[in-house]
Amino acid sequence: MVLRTDRILAVLNQKREAFATFDSSLSERRDLYRQAMEQLCKWSALEIAEKTASFMFPGSLPTAEWEVYRSWKVPFSQQWSNYEESCEWVKSVIQGISTFAVDGSQIYPSKDISIPVALVQIGWYENHHSAQGSYQKDIQVDVLSPNDLSANSSGEPKERIVNQRRFQMETERLYEYIQQSEPGSRKLAFLDGALVATFAEAFEPEVQDFYVQCLLSVLRASQQRRIPLVAYIDTTYTSDLVSLLKYCFDLPDAPQLHDAQLLSPWLNWGDRTPFFICARAGGLNPQEGILNCYQEMRERIGFVYLRTSDNFPARLEIPLWVHEAGLLDWLVDVVRSEVVIGRGYPYVIETADQTALIRAEDRNAFLRLIQDWAAREKLNLRLSRKTVSKLQRRRMR
Repeated sequence: MVLRTDRILAVLNQKREAFATFDSSLSERRDLYRQAMEQLCKWSALEIAEKTASFMFPGSLPTAEWEVYRSWKVPFSQQWSNYEESCEWVKSVIQGISTFAVDGSQIYPSKDISIPVALVQIGWYENHHSAQGSYQKDIQVDVLSPNDLSANSSGEPKERIVNQRRFQMETERLYEYIQQSEPGSRKLAFLDGALVATFAEAFEPEVQDFYVQCLLSVLRASQQRRIPLVAYIDTTYTSDLVSLLKYCFDLPDAPQLHDAQLLSPWLNWGDRTPFFICARAGGLNPQEGILNCYQEMRERIGFVYLRTSDNFPARLEIPLWVHEAGLLDWLVDVVRSEVVIGRGYPYVIETADQTALIRAEDRNAFLRLIQDWAAREKLNLRLSRKTVSKLQRRRMR
């Protein structure tokens, strides 16, 4: 049936007041917090620390960079007239630097197959940025059996198990890459996602611990081997700086505000914020945030926001040791370079994503493979009539 836009517009008109009220309230809070941002630029890091000392998790904490800049903007000094000039700068920064990223994709268990089975595929890409143009690109797969999926237990969602396995494979591959690198190498490993696993707070403690342990292994390897690591989050709704402003100026709660929204007017392309340490509280209980599970790394993860496009700034989460070692500016320049190459998004992450991607035709090939294998092994596997019909039609093409 064709979408009835006239009926949708009629409903929107009926509810216009609700949208207008929400926008007005958000605008007032945003203005209040932006005034606080201006005021905080007059405070020293010590004054901020004293004001927030009574809060275990004030959202974020300033580093020595705050004393240097006393601003939300660390300006990017380069100016280009055209894309060719930007590429020349990129070449001067990234030539000879290896960048690495890993991403994953999956096929969830389906009612189309009588036996529970799932597929996880990760793909990785390493670009050496050499004159020869050398790179490595490959995949790794895992098929999850009924045992892997806890098929005899109806309590645990099968999709969650698949997601955990994908995350485990991605972080294991990052860990392996870092461990195999020469200590202190000027390489940069990208994680497509966050180092602070707030998303896991919605799960049971054992699932939270699973995600944290995966990330801790990568964080520890990065610090021990001195291989820089960056988590790139293109669209972020975190509010660590919003929380800091709230505690410093006793502001009213503003759950709809997020850091990138407040910072947007401050940053032009390539500009970043000073480096902050993440001190994020828990969503439901401020004293039980996910960072409580990070052991010695609880206060060893920092972040900057970086303008990489016309949208809100991206968030980079970075181990604190990188800042302490004086590598932060170098790391951010490498990220900028990848963004230029990818025309708005880091090319290394984009390529890893394309390498790992499971397309619709891949899913059909997987179903045919499972069907043929089960028949050869004399397993009692059945596909739904609808699925069999689709596969037969596609075989005849």
